[in-house]
Amino acid sequence: MKVLVVIDMQNDFIDGALGTPEAAAAVPRVVEKIRSWTGPIYATQDTHFSDYLETQEGRVLPVPHCIQGTPGWHIVPAVRAALSEGAGRNESTLYLTKSTFGSKDLAEILAGRNREEPIEEIELAGLCTDICVISNALVIKAFLPEVPLAVDAACCAGVNPESHRNALKALKMCQVRVYNE
Repeated sequence: MKVLVVIDMQNDFIDGALGTPEAAAAVPRVVEKIRSWTGPIYATQDTHFSDYLETQEGRVLPVPHCIQGTPGWHIVPAVRAALSEGAGRNESTLYLTKSTFGSKDLAEILAGRNREEPIEEIELAGLCTDICVISNALVIKAFLPEVPLAVDAACCAGVNPESHRNALKALKMCQVRVYNE
């Protein structure tokens, strides 16, 4: 079984507070990946609260984003629709909110699933390559060091093109297969 993890494909990262043209360009590729995927899919949502600017992240990045319940917090409609369509083919998509870059809960769920039925590979796609994609890949790698991880670079975007490329290089150094660069 192969598992797809869709990281933070939320409005604020695409055309909202922290949106970029590269993130917007990744949306149709992520939609196509989801529509063609036949295995389990997990989707994360970066989730902050009204006190965001008082948190460490908010002090370092003083741009309120993905505040729970706001339009920017929601998964972009095209991706959400593809996730809903995919649920009928195999099994329901599991959505996870996370208030940190990497999700320990996601890694624990994947580790439990791997105990029930071995996972052949976990593939990640989403935003931002240089923050949440790489963080989740490394957390998953810590929980499942023998399960191969892959990142579809064409289905990701970073804060900027240079940091995206740097993150892909770092992922490769951490034994994550990167393709579609």
